[in-house]
Amino acid sequence: MAEHAIAMVAAAGAGAGSKQLAYRDQALHMERVCIDTIATAVPTPFYCYSSDAIRTAYLTLSAALKPIGASVCFAVKANGNLSVLGLLAALGSGMDIVSGGELERAVSAGVPASKIIFSGVGKKRSEIASALEVGIHQINVESEAELDAVIEAAGVLGVRAAVALRVNPDVDAGTHAKISTGKKHDKFGIPFEDIPALYAKALAAPELDPVGLAIHIGSQILELSPYRAAYSRIADLVRLLRSQGMPVRRLDLGGGIGIPYDHGSGPNLGEYATIVRETVGGLDCELTVEPGRWLVGPAGILVTEVLYIKETADRLTAIVDAGMNDLMRPAMYGAVHPVFPLKQVRQGSHTYQIAGPVCESSDIFGTYRDLASLRSGDRLAFGCAGAYGASMASTYNARDLAAEVLVDGDQFRVIRRRQTTEALLTLEEETEWQGSSVQSATDLRHEWKEI
Repeated sequence: MAEHAIAMVAAAGAGAGSKQLAYRDQALHMERVCIDTIATAVPTPFYCYSSDAIRTAYLTLSAALKPIGASVCFAVKANGNLSVLGLLAALGSGMDIVSGGELERAVSAGVPASKIIFSGVGKKRSEIASALEVGIHQINVESEAELDAVIEAAGVLGVRAAVALRVNPDVDAGTHAKISTGKKHDKFGIPFEDIPALYAKALAAPELDPVGLAIHIGSQILELSPYRAAYSRIADLVRLLRSQGMPVRRLDLGGGIGIPYDHGSGPNLGEYATIVRETVGGLDCELTVEPGRWLVGPAGILVTEVLYIKETADRLTAIVDAGMNDLMRPAMYGAVHPVFPLKQVRQGSHTYQIAGPVCESSDIFGTYRDLASLRSGDRLAFGCAGAYGASMASTYNARDLAAEVLVDGDQFRVIRRRQTTEALLTLEEETEWQGSSVQSATDLRHEWKEI
């Protein structure tokens, strides 16, 4: 089991710097910290991240993109913890946000507003105004209606808004349907053929500074050819706009580089950089990429404890204390995360279905083969859980929101305390009833009783 588990841990982060997870003396360690030691101090389930893995991933990606002059903006939606954002900001990373809340998080983490890009298809007018007030790098506009909203907000504030139009290139990224964003009928982006007229409209608006174009075709992309197709299309569009006298200074190339959740290897960064150089590298545009999962996914684990072993005629099921509310990806996408015991104390080769406690049939993490015998009280770690794990978690079934822990060298600290039901109940304390201009709520309650 020891050699097999270590091989899986290394493969899980191939190319993304997660070899900081390994067995030493039959105990799983992150960097130089024993995970079981953390679990004695922090109740399960909890997320745990490697600082070194995140640093290594960022520096590796930056080095690959440096020859083509592309900058990196981390996709905050992948993991919005302030300590994670602060770690990346200290390395020089910008941030790609998709909500006003993520704007607040990025600014609170010390990210300069000039390094923040606001993406997303449904920005509220108040969010647009907040972004303009702090002076972010640019807003990626996804529709003509949104462009009008930016014009209005910029006019009220008396500022000139830097905008890029997000193009829908109608390119299939070959990924899961729920995380595909660049096909014709996806909700994201502006149809390719509508861009010239809308770009001209933006240029004519004194409240706007149209800086360029943006594109993002999906997430968890393992085969790189869709990037070549999408970037070639946007390069053609740049040339078309320029031929009509419209300047294009920036290209936001989006993110989506995938990671292997099994024994495979991830996309080759050198090949990705080559695609960028050969498609848009000669356009003399400021280039930005927006990875999320690739930077933090392999750096994180979700630690859980086995509650019960359920034996039926056809299977063994390990019921653990982490559920789909803690890690939604298996239930939502059918994803299977690698699993490792925190201690290698037993031998054997068993197949277990690992399931959570949530009252849903979909609360299944997967079926795992070649595991040593499991018992109640054993602790496990789900790998590649640093992206879209804690950020998608909920308190469904009134379950506490899991804590988050950061490891750095031989130290660890809690970077988000467990959010308890007791704390959440304070948000639901009774407030004063408020009447309407027509009839008060009290009068309405009396009428309901009479009915």
